[in-house]
Amino acid sequence: MADEQFPAAQAALKEYQSLEEQMASPEVVTDPSAMRKLGRRHAELGSIVTAYKAYLAVKNDLEAAREMASEDPDFAAEAKRLENELPDVEEKLRTALIPRDPDDARDTIMEIKAGTGGEEAALFAGDLLRMYTRYAEKRGWTVSVQSENTTELGGVKDVQVAIRAKGTPAPEDGVWASLKYEGGVHRVQRVPVTESQGRIQTSAAGVIVFPEADDDNDEIDIDPKDLKIDIFMSSGPGGQSVNTTYSAVRMTHIPTGIVVSMQDEKSQIQNRAAALRVLKSRLLAMKHEQEAAEAADMRHSQVRSLDRSERIRTYNFPENRIVDHRTNYKAYNLDAVLDGDLQAVIDSDIQADEADRLAHQQ
Repeated sequence: MADEQFPAAQAALKEYQSLEEQMASPEVVTDPSAMRKLGRRHAELGSIVTAYKAYLAVKNDLEAAREMASEDPDFAAEAKRLENELPDVEEKLRTALIPRDPDDARDTIMEIKAGTGGEEAALFAGDLLRMYTRYAEKRGWTVSVQSENTTELGGVKDVQVAIRAKGTPAPEDGVWASLKYEGGVHRVQRVPVTESQGRIQTSAAGVIVFPEADDDNDEIDIDPKDLKIDIFMSSGPGGQSVNTTYSAVRMTHIPTGIVVSMQDEKSQIQNRAAALRVLKSRLLAMKHEQEAAEAADMRHSQVRSLDRSERIRTYNFPENRIVDHRTNYKAYNLDAVLDGDLQAVIDSDIQADEADRLAHQQ
């Protein structure tokens, strides 16, 4: 069944079969960490293997039909049909072989921060949180709030959530594969609830996303001496204490200055573990960004500033319009999008990314 035209596909099939043998071994079956890592790679290779097997099936059937064509007209017709089908399966295989983002199957940490616009920006940040929560629910993912600072009117100053898939999804179905495009400044245009004259105001919220590192991720090694850990009471809206124990954790990574606060878990130990996981995720994202910068391939650099001019998307309430400025996607169903119907917007980013990767591959 080997085919010399696609050596990368042959290698993928060989690795895929080896992974299946390893995943069936008693040592891996009893080791969740090893099973998770092998399973992620197995899922990553799955689309290549499926496309390669489909290509081989058409190619082999075509060869057999050609051999029999001189003896039976039916085989001649079958050979003609398969000849027309072969370019399509070849193209699908070439597309599957385009290198993917290695983090696509990972879960995601998302931060939403109110930007310019005061209380209106905080209310919009809350709208974004609900939008992503409802989108995640539609995808069958779970959303866990890890830290949140709200306003008295129900807005969100800043919030951090973990969005996770169930099981080991294929890379194209992973949380990061879809939500990695959400990083940047989101601009809103609407009449604020505090505006009595009916004037439209423009405000913004910033979204930062990064893939969640595994607890046992061996790419990131954190020296305990590089951590400054402060313990404080969890707080709610207006700074009110929501419990009487010092369970919240603020973890500072001294070499990079990254600060992670965690107060959602019930105990200090749990908050410390959750904060360390987020810190690892942020350091992993920083490492990957540095690697991408060195390779001059920063297709998806995220906007760290909340300057409204650095926007990636605009949400216009008076016209019920949403615009993605990177892909020129435009639709007049903003109400549905804010209710979690976000897939068409994200698909425009995915398609643009795939076209870009395909162009760089050729």
